[in-house]
Amino acid sequence: MSVSKFVILTIFLSLILTHVRAEASVDGKVSDSEDEAVKVVRSDTSVDSSALKVELDNLKSKIHDLESHVDKKSKELQAKEEIISEKEKIVQVKSDIIASLQSEITSLQKKGTLDAEKQVGKAHARAGELEKKIDKLKREQETQHKEKQALEARVNEAEEKAHQLSLELESVDKLKREQETQQKDKVALEARVNEAEEKAHQLSLKLESLQKTKDEQKTRIRKIERALKVAEEEMIKAKSDAIAKAKELMEYFMETHWNERGKPAMEMVIQKVVEKKAQAEKWAAPHIETIKTKWIPTVEEQWVVLKTNAEPHVQSLTKKTIEVYEASKSKVTPHIVQVREFVDPYFQEVKKFSKPHVDQIAAVTKPHVDKVRVAIKPHTTKVVHAYGKFLQSATTYHNQIQASVQEMLKRHELTRPLATKELEWFAASSLLALPIIVLFRIFSAIFWKKAKKPVRNNHTNQARRKAKRGHPEK
Repeated sequence: MSVSKFVILTIFLSLILTHVRAEASVDGKVSDSEDEAVKVVRSDTSVDSSALKVELDNLKSKIHDLESHVDKKSKELQAKEEIISEKEKIVQVKSDIIASLQSEITSLQKKGTLDAEKQVGKAHARAGELEKKIDKLKREQETQHKEKQALEARVNEAEEKAHQLSLELESVDKLKREQETQQKDKVALEARVNEAEEKAHQLSLKLESLQKTKDEQKTRIRKIERALKVAEEEMIKAKSDAIAKAKELMEYFMETHWNERGKPAMEMVIQKVVEKKAQAEKWAAPHIETIKTKWIPTVEEQWVVLKTNAEPHVQSLTKKTIEVYEASKSKVTPHIVQVREFVDPYFQEVKKFSKPHVDQIAAVTKPHVDKVRVAIKPHTTKVVHAYGKFLQSATTYHNQIQASVQEMLKRHELTRPLATKELEWFAASSLLALPIIVLFRIFSAIFWKKAKKPVRNNHTNQARRKAKRGHPEK
């Protein structure tokens, strides 16, 4: 009976060891896959929010694969348990056979001592072998027990890692929601900024239209003033001519026929001059009155209305733009800081990697650069000297023209408010650039050849096509 028990124990232990090894291989694969998933999630938390969706899908697919793998292994374990139960039945049958053999041994002992001693020796030898096998099985059982404990520890670690994975997935979902809310806020801010820009553009267009009307009115006033000045100059010239002619006539006719012919001619000339003067005054009087009564006050009223209407809109626009800028800045700065923190290690790695290459390129190109500098140095000094002279002469001429423009603008009352530094500088620079542009256009017209137009080839095929296009009725 002891031998049969030993045999049953050995078979049972061998089956348990195979079952435990199969579970260890399955659990090892599961834990390795879970470790890989945890590493992937931890590495992906530092990536941009745009790549989080893709990584989450990959993680979910991996977890689904792991679950299917675990289900397969559980089915395999159930099949192995069924095999173990069948083997236990076989062991029971063999134990019954061993019991029958032991009964036969007892019967043989009764038959003869010699045969019994031989059978006993064989039985003892088999018992020794079985004891050795049992010792081996015990050792293997201990090692398997240790492996089982290690596997249980790894399973616990895998469960903890899976729990951490779920927590990290929840944190990733929270980050997604925060990012969506931030994107919505950003879109709303952009819409508000676009509305403010449109309002500012509309106000600027209104201001430009009013400025154009004001400029047109100013140009009309200037034209009228010029016409008045021309009329006054003509009157002065006519007066001076008449006075000179009168003096000449007086001197001539005083000597000869003053009383007969000179006096009536002089009176006629004076009458004509007086008539022209009266006509000029009549023609200029209504224009001057219209300028003083209508144009100047209307321009001033429109300017005041424009200022009063535009000031509150401009102030509200400035306030809104400042608020939008501050809100966008307060919301965008943490993201910018995160991006900088995320990009900084990569930038440092790129810098470390590229620094030796940059140093090598600098060391290789340094002698060539020095040679180029030495070769160009005499030419550069000449160019710099000539450019300095040109700048000095241009600044002197520019200052002179600016002073003359300022004097011209300050002579008249209407042009005094236009005598600003910006307008003077622009007028002086345009007057300096005008002769250069004219010379450039003249030389371009003289020396540049016009492109020749391609000559049409009168081919027979074209004539046929034209004939096809013709109308037969005509």
